[in-house]
Amino acid sequence: MSKEKTDQSAKKVARRKRITKLLKIILALLVIFLINLYIILGILYKKENFTVILESDFGRESNLTIYENLDKKIERTFLKSKDIDSFSDISIKWIPEDINNEAEGSHNGTNYIAYTFYAENQGQDTINYNCKIEIDDVVKNVDKAVRVMVYKNDEERVVYAHSNSTTGKPEEGTIAFKNDKLVMEQLNENFKVGDLDKYTVVIWIEGNDSDCTDNLIGGEIRMHMTLTEEHISENN
Repeated sequence: MSKEKTDQSAKKVARRKRITKLLKIILALLVIFLINLYIILGILYKKENFTVILESDFGRESNLTIYENLDKKIERTFLKSKDIDSFSDISIKWIPEDINNEAEGSHNGTNYIAYTFYAENQGQDTINYNCKIEIDDVVKNVDKAVRVMVYKNDEERVVYAHSNSTTGKPEEGTIAFKNDKLVMEQLNENFKVGDLDKYTVVIWIEGNDSDCTDNLIGGEIRMHMTLTEEHISENN
């Protein structure tokens, strides 16, 4: 009888431990969900035109860091450009050709947003990281005439835009948005310790776009860029 009671007691202890462990996992997942929800709501309701978010590999210490200034590497997980109260349509020809070397951080011009920042592997492991730009909010379909120009390491320059509403083909000199919400997405592989990527993002309304009409007056757009780290083994 005593042995039976002991077995039952042991089973109760084991069951209590399992329940406690499960509750801890649920609590951790709930905390992660609330953090992500806070970030998303912050993007949507702070009305910032363009932001950059850093996400690390789940359960690991972050190797990837982002910052605005090479001389003062103040690490952040969230960067934001200075806002522009209103846009008027312009031409890409009005944007300085060397805008990627113009300044660091926000360097907006008349009727365009320009933002330069850096991503560096300051950890101890080689990583991959995914880079994407997403549209958070649009008013009056202003995204139909928006251009997003991305410089990477002063070598690559790509201009993204919605496909032409009439032909369905990419606008001249551009790569079409992935879909209505996703501007671009790129996987950066084998980003080694000490590697550094420089990004400049420029956003404007293209006056030569056939979708740039008076109907866009009063429109708004907000978007963000996310860098998501993925850990890989050095052996791979």
